[in-house]
Amino acid sequence: MIKVGLFLSTNFGGDEPIQLRYRDALEQVRVARDYGFASIAIGQHFLTEYQKLQPVPMLARLAPESGDMRLIVGVLLVPFFNPVYVAEEMATLDVVTEGRLILGVGVGYRDVEFEGFGVQKAERGARFTEALEVVKRLWTREETSFEGRHFRLPPVRPVTRPFQKPHPPIWVAAQNDAGVRRAATVGDVLFMNPQATIATLARQAGLFAETRREAGRPPAPELACMKEVYIAPDMDTALREGRPYIEEKLRMYARWGQHRELPAESAGFPTLGFDDLRRDRAIVGDPEHCAAELKRYRDEVGISHFSVVLNWPGMEPWRILRSIQLVGERVLPALR
Repeated sequence: MIKVGLFLSTNFGGDEPIQLRYRDALEQVRVARDYGFASIAIGQHFLTEYQKLQPVPMLARLAPESGDMRLIVGVLLVPFFNPVYVAEEMATLDVVTEGRLILGVGVGYRDVEFEGFGVQKAERGARFTEALEVVKRLWTREETSFEGRHFRLPPVRPVTRPFQKPHPPIWVAAQNDAGVRRAATVGDVLFMNPQATIATLARQAGLFAETRREAGRPPAPELACMKEVYIAPDMDTALREGRPYIEEKLRMYARWGQHRELPAESAGFPTLGFDDLRRDRAIVGDPEHCAAELKRYRDEVGISHFSVVLNWPGMEPWRILRSIQLVGERVLPALR
């Protein structure tokens, strides 16, 4: 069975009424809940051109709206934070969500964020690995300490623990092959990149599985991917309406430098036209086409949990609700 969750975009234009957009987001979650979506994910970025509502307070607020859906921090930019803060903040969120938290984590890639937090980008991998080790120790050990290059933890007896035992599932976002190998050794699930081609994703899925075997770790319980989806009642409408949203979103990623993080065979997306983008990166179409594409990613890559982006910056709220409805009524039944 393919699980489909909603990746809730909380990026809003600078002139949008933010309180109204926040209430729209609550409504979108309620509708997704009623249609049986598996999860809600919210991403984290800082110092963007958008008004950005951050994932931790948003997910805490959404907990009572979301039924039994899993709630995904998708993803926490770990190198920017002290691991003691991360451990206790995420343990609190897991308690507030009654054990429905999935902790997505990543190393980050935007230069302005590293500059804003005063962190050297070259150190992100080492900081990430150290921080995650400290977080796990604080969640699982009766007594612990840590002495690393970037973080130090004095001898402590941690008592603030997550609701889930031993801890919430840890999804590691990865874009390049080094990140995939790191995810295989420190995480539970690989959270795959939405801009990579299906061939890159399939190769990286194999790399992830092979690295886990070499490390003596069991197979991952699932394989997850964020996927940009524009869905409309018919193909002509989807192509006409979806084009400006897809093209602007890819321009945004290009401005942020995301293409420089991908393997060479997938790094050229800023130069691609709309037809190429929808052929092998974004999914644009009617419900039958969208269902078929999700099945293709399952069959060719092994992805079992999709976090689909249905809401785009500047998109009217009624279109977002229409998209959620179409997925709920015509895509989810086709995937069961």
